[in-house]
Amino acid sequence: MCKDNNSSKTAQKLPRSCGVLLHITSLPGRCEIGDIGPAAHGFLDFLREAGARYWQFLPLHPTDAGFGDSPYMSFSAFAGNPLLISPELLAVEKLLDSDDILQLAGLPTDSVDFERLIPAKESLLRKAFGRFVERGVPAEFDAFRSGNASWLPDYALFMALKGRYPSCAWNAWPGGLARREASAIKKARHELAAEIMYHEFLQYVFETQWHALKLAAQERGIGLIGDLPIYVGFDSADVWSAPDMFDLDPETLLPAHVAGVPPDYFSETGQRWGNPLYKWRTADDAPNMPVFDWWVARLGRMLDLVDLLRIDHFRGIEAYWEIPAEEKTAINGRWVKGPDAALFEHLQNRLGKLPILAEDLGIITPEVAELRDGFGFPGMKIIQFAFDSGPDNPYLAFNYESPNCVVYTGTHDNDTTVGWFRNAISEDGRNRVREHIGNGPDDDIHWQIIRYALSSTARLAIIPVQDLLGLPSSGRMNTPGLPHGNWRWRCQADMLSHELGARLSSLLRLYRR
Repeated sequence: MCKDNNSSKTAQKLPRSCGVLLHITSLPGRCEIGDIGPAAHGFLDFLREAGARYWQFLPLHPTDAGFGDSPYMSFSAFAGNPLLISPELLAVEKLLDSDDILQLAGLPTDSVDFERLIPAKESLLRKAFGRFVERGVPAEFDAFRSGNASWLPDYALFMALKGRYPSCAWNAWPGGLARREASAIKKARHELAAEIMYHEFLQYVFETQWHALKLAAQERGIGLIGDLPIYVGFDSADVWSAPDMFDLDPETLLPAHVAGVPPDYFSETGQRWGNPLYKWRTADDAPNMPVFDWWVARLGRMLDLVDLLRIDHFRGIEAYWEIPAEEKTAINGRWVKGPDAALFEHLQNRLGKLPILAEDLGIITPEVAELRDGFGFPGMKIIQFAFDSGPDNPYLAFNYESPNCVVYTGTHDNDTTVGWFRNAISEDGRNRVREHIGNGPDDDIHWQIIRYALSSTARLAIIPVQDLLGLPSSGRMNTPGLPHGNWRWRCQADMLSHELGARLSSLLRLYRR
């Protein structure tokens, strides 16, 4: 359970407050995907008027179509997703014409059609880049490149090479590129100079638009909560540029072991995620400082973009499930000790107090709880998990031992509250819900669950937009284990009404949030 800790390691204390969970791609707007343009600024206004103090979203990094465009499988742990760039803001900068955006007409606005979206947006971004070059490169662009020299050159070259060799992962690149032979890298940088600059331009535009959004959030008193996947994708600039930090086979450069979780109540074979594992220790079992310093750079980068950061699969820092790469399931893995407190001590020494939220769901050992509580990181409480057992269920609001936690009605991996109540629990489970929340009408169940979360002692309550709207399962963002069709839901502008904000605002005043 999460406990207060007054030691020097304790993270900054959260205020009693409320936030809303909505991924950037799900924002409304006239473009083909939610982005960081006018609709994002409009959502900040909705949050301010409703009295919410935080906006939480999913990872911001470039997604891989080969993994269903999941924001949790990326080409880089540092880069921003070019799909989130706003064409409307590019038009304001005269890098696009207003008519250019009409090219996106015909794409759906109630969901993201990634298959049609990606080539259409690519066309617009390349046109904007052409005008950018014609206009003459500004000093700010060179300053951006210099300020991000620790990751940007490798990332831009990686993406340029992905364009040249689209059908294979980096370990199969020819001519010494896979092993980063100096002559091969030099030649590629020369031959692909224009393409490299294009990918640097995309990151420059993302950075510029994002910091305008962050400034707008600060002006409205809204904190931004980002999401940090604990692992990176194998086919990424991160692994290609620093293979010695990862557990790879020296001959094939493929992962020798991969990440996942063991069999449990939800899966007889566990989950084999396939991400490469970090080499947390050297051969003599000392901390592998290049990996620790990479984490410093990674968190430093993210904390420049957001105010709070949720670490996904937090328990993997204390101990992780190691699966031999040749195994098809997660059954034949083993627990291996992770970096534990040494990582966070190193991060804190370099970055100061760590504004981290710990995703501590699942079976959490005393060692994981000790790590979380020792640094004062708030853990997570999910209301949908509270009614599948008796009165000692740790997710029931009266069982929170400390207010230093974050309560959610559900997360992006859960069904909507309405869908969960209708379809995912038994009638006995529904009766337990009714007993705990007061036997209100079932057609208002989402607001009853929201009230239950807001009335809890948790310092921070996060409500997905889908639950504010009372959407059924069709509004679900992700179904774990489903390889395709996720991450596509979009909100419509008329959904974020003044009446919706006013109803939330009244509850936030009632429960002192």
